[in-house]
Amino acid sequence: MSLKNKKIVITGGNGRFANVLKQSKNNLKFYYPNKKNLNILKSSSIKNYLKKIKPKYLIHAAALSRPMRLHNKNISKSIDLNIIGTCNVVKVCSELKIKLIYFSTGYVYEGKKGNYKEEDPLKPVNNYAWSKLGGECAVTLYKNSLILRIIMCEKPFIHNSAFHDIKTNFIFHDEVASMIPKIIDKKGIINVGGKIQSVYNFAKKTNKKVKKKSGKKLFPLNPSMNISKLNKILKK
Repeated sequence: MSLKNKKIVITGGNGRFANVLKQSKNNLKFYYPNKKNLNILKSSSIKNYLKKIKPKYLIHAAALSRPMRLHNKNISKSIDLNIIGTCNVVKVCSELKIKLIYFSTGYVYEGKKGNYKEEDPLKPVNNYAWSKLGGECAVTLYKNSLILRIIMCEKPFIHNSAFHDIKTNFIFHDEVASMIPKIIDKKGIINVGGKIQSVYNFAKKTNKKVKKKSGKKLFPLNPSMNISKLNKILKK
């Protein structure tokens, strides 16, 4: 299906991913509402904006993410933004028959053995991941949807240190942005990531000054995902 002239709304219009998407050269009709234009905590706000724009797709990227400790200190905010907000988006998209693409996280997997496939059992590693899985539950009820389990970050790697003993498959925002046209019409669940490697090895490619740090006491050792499904789609 050609995406030309198909309107695509991005929630979290001022967020990190949206700002990268604004700079990408894709010739697609994206709309980036701010919180005043589209408040995910108010169904009426979502509905009014979408009725005005009449998009074919909605990419739900608005979320409470970092710092992770926020999801322990303020669970009400975590629940409101990542679970209830997502539920509101799902209900309105379902009513208006808009294709929904939801940004989840690879941290919904247990993180012990790595190379997790989309159908593997889930056991979120922290409160942030639980909140994103809560959103997944609502999205799954709506069949005209796509869940993307992603572990992405800014480019270059912004932190001063990186885990040398934690394996994952981080991917940069701009890489995900370039994939959107190829995966937007898919349904179900897709793992989205890059090469499986230590966080340190990933980080040092764009941040030569990054220092090694152990994450054994902070994080599961291997939350990496199997991305064979994604690769097949991209090759087509």
